[in-house]
Amino acid sequence: QVQLVESGGGLVQPGGSLRVSCAASGFTFSSYPMRWVRRAPGKRLEWVSYINTGGDFIVYADYVKGRFTISRDNAKNMLYLPLNSLKPQDTALYYCSRGDSAYWGQATQVTVSS
Repeated sequence: QVQLVESGGGLVQPGGSLRVSCAASGFTFSSYPMRWVRRAPGKRLEWVSYINTGGDFIVYADYVKGRFTISRDNAKNMLYLPLNSLKPQDTALYYCSRGDSAYWGQATQVTVSS
């Protein structure tokens, strides 16, 4: 049974940092690219970042470039997304997704507010 479980969200002040994580199980994690997507309140789903199987090809959406850093640990079946210099507009549910979009986690809430 494939599972993706996000964690690490929370409430943070503007300019602060968090790290969201995704624990994968039930499939060969190292064989799949992964990505983070988010849904802000009242908005549609938007893509955040992509990482290939080996972690040596990474792409970011312009609105997070330079602030977020995707990484993966294939030995631990983990996907990470440190969020730095957070802005109120980063407030969203953050989902990890397998690269083929076949599986999604349940999301972790990130709220940026003073």
